[in-house]
Amino acid sequence: MSGLRLMAVHAHPDDESSKGAATMARYADEGHEVLVVTLTGGERGDVLNPAMDIPGVVERMNEIRREEMAQAARALGVQQTWLGFIDSGLPEGDPLPPLPEGSFALVPLEESTEALVKVVREFRPHVMITYDENGGYPHPDHIRCHQVSMAAYEAAGKADRFPDAGEPWTVSKLYYTHGFIRRRLELFKEEYDQRGEAFPLQDWIDRWRPEHGDIMARVTTQIQCGKYFANRDEALRAHATQIDPNGVFFAIPLELQRRIWPTEEYELAKTRVKTSIPETDLFAGITDDALAGVRDARETTK
Repeated sequence: MSGLRLMAVHAHPDDESSKGAATMARYADEGHEVLVVTLTGGERGDVLNPAMDIPGVVERMNEIRREEMAQAARALGVQQTWLGFIDSGLPEGDPLPPLPEGSFALVPLEESTEALVKVVREFRPHVMITYDENGGYPHPDHIRCHQVSMAAYEAAGKADRFPDAGEPWTVSKLYYTHGFIRRRLELFKEEYDQRGEAFPLQDWIDRWRPEHGDIMARVTTQIQCGKYFANRDEALRAHATQIDPNGVFFAIPLELQRRIWPTEEYELAKTRVKTSIPETDLFAGITDDALAGVRDARETTK
């Protein structure tokens, strides 16, 4: 082990497999410690895979999603823990209905922040990954995940905040993960056009609007992880209630993905160390100091 630790904070089981999964698999394979913190149990998730839309699944959704998460974590080679909050569900309608009582998005921010701070202080990550201010997309749990992660990043190193949550630990860097990159889709489409084939993700391009902005302009860090796209896909398939193995997630062949866009994208949102942008490593700027700290700690225990 190098002593470097990466924590990814996600709203629901399956989010970790669709957002930064190959990056986590790479770092874990290289000997770093990687922990996924899943804030809710995903209890209110719909069955999105027709093959799983069978009697008994909805009734056992909580148990099944825990089994799926364990399988996905094995595929990525990472650790995983639950924060224990209840899925808020995705409200639909006009006007939107109120969120269910007791759901994660309604839990007081101080309460959920303290729960995450406790995990941060136990695991002691050098880097955290979470969602941007829009939650990646505007699901109430995703937006709350952003808020809780930012609050925990600030509070974890302060001795006067949540003194019962463990010894303070200062996280060096915090990133937002960015997945919907329009240019990436355009490059894939160009390849299909050259082949004279229909582009299977055309609908994703059609849904894009100029007001969505250019997420790529916010990206500071690209991680080479094409070697681990197969691990990502295995983790996605593990979430069988949520992911259709015949769906669009798997429409682009891995060989094509690795050749045209073999990276995952991040935005450095907070840092307490000096680094140079653009980056190709989430641990950039902290590796030497972190390893020195590990060596010093080992010396003092001899």
